[in-house]
This record gives sequence, C-alpha cells and structure tokens, in this order.
Amino acid sequence: MLLQLATWPEVEAYLAKSRAVILPVGSTEQHGPNGMIGTDALTAAAIANGVGDATGALVAPPINVGMAQHHMAFAGSMTLRPSTLIAVVRDCVVSLARHGFERFFFVNGHGGNIATVTAAFSEIYAEASLGASGNRGGVKCVLRNWWENAPVKSLSRELFGNAEGGHATPSEVSVTWFLHPEAQKPMTLDPPIAPHGGGFADAADYRRSFPDGRIGSNPGLASVDAGKRIYDAAVAALTADYRAFAA
Repeated sequence: MLLQLATWPEVEAYLAKSRAVILPVGSTEQHGPNGMIGTDALTAAAIANGVGDATGALVAPPINVGMAQHHMAFAGSMTLRPSTLIAVVRDCVVSLARHGFERFFFVNGHGGNIATVTAAFSEIYAEASLGASGNRGGVKCVLRNWWENAPVKSLSRELFGNAEGGHATPSEVSVTWFLHPEAQKPMTLDPPIAPHGGGFADAADYRRSFPDGRIGSNPGLASVDAGKRIYDAAVAALTADYRAFAA
C-alpha cells in the first residue's frame, strides 16, 4: 500500500497490525552518457514498491534528491547538503513515529546517501536517548542498499563481470530500462569500460577523474531482460530482509 494513495483511516487500520514502514531514498544525478538522471530514485522506489506488494507493507513517498554534490559538474544533477538530507530523513521518521510507527526500513538507491542517512539515524537515536520531545522510544531504522545483497551481486557478476563497475553500472541502468523501456538509450561507449580512477572530493575533482560520469563500468551492456532479472532478485532479497526486520 502506498502511503500517498491511502486515507488516514486506512493508515490507522494498518497500524493496528503493523508498526513497520518502507521508505525509498534515492538521488537525482548523472548516470553516464546513457543512464537516466533519475536512476537512483527510480530503482529505489520501484524495488520498495515491489517489497510492499509482496509483504503488504506500507510504502512512504520516495526521497528523490539525495547527497550528490560530487555529481554537480554534470548538467541536470541535483543535490541536498548532508545537513539538509539529515534533517529530511529525521523529519520523515519523527513524523511517522508520531503516529505510532516504530520500524523504518529504508531502501536506498545511491551509495552517496549511505553516510548521511546513517548519520540521520544517529541523530534520531540521540534525540530519543536525550529525552527530546517529538520522538518515541523504541524507534529502529535500517538502511538497505538494493544492490548490496548476495543474490543481486551474484547475478550482476554473471551478467556483466568486471564491466559492472561502481557508478552508472549496467545493473542499475538495466533496471531503469526494465521500468521505463520507452526511455532506454542503447549506446556503444568508448572506452567500453570507464576508468576506475581513485577517490574524489568535490564536483570538479570528480569530473576530472571521470569525464563521462562513469566509474569502472560499461552501461552499454544494459538490457531490459537483465533489468527484470535484477529487479526480481532485489525484490526477493529485500522482501525476506523486511519480513525479518518488521517481525
């Protein structure tokens, strides 16, 4: 059940049987020459909705803009400051906790969100521990990166090998093409596998190291069929994970 399509009596009835909720969090950022700018938000929302359908869980509206300052040298990218994303996550959790939700299962689509979202969890726990008003005791939050589980990792290796890379991966691009086949952009990329490079700091530093936005990947290998297989594997893995967490 999608929170934005529910009525308040339906949410009240849901709370009588479950105190858990799924929250998708993604990003709006470049994904190389043929990947959609909305990749991280689209994948997180779709996989979260798939877990919701499989479990009967309530799914909150996605947080579509994440912590992506390092992508800002590429047109169309958007970012929240880390402090802003911490405040957004905190306010979403505390708002729902006010109504009685206690278990918050975040489905994440963007690696750059990990440190900031987990810092937000620490802020929420500190607020509860210090007795601040507006929060409830017993709140627990987890962050699950949809691509970081054994079935998805194994399938990505099988399909793409060392061309998977670290950003603008053929796996994530494939999932978006499965979700939106009308927007797929098949393309031969040069070089086929982008440089892995090293670390990066700000947006200019990132673009110097990774001129077309990719990191060690070849999203030219993406396909709708691969996207469906990866989507199904991610939903199945996170469904089992959510059930254990909600219990």
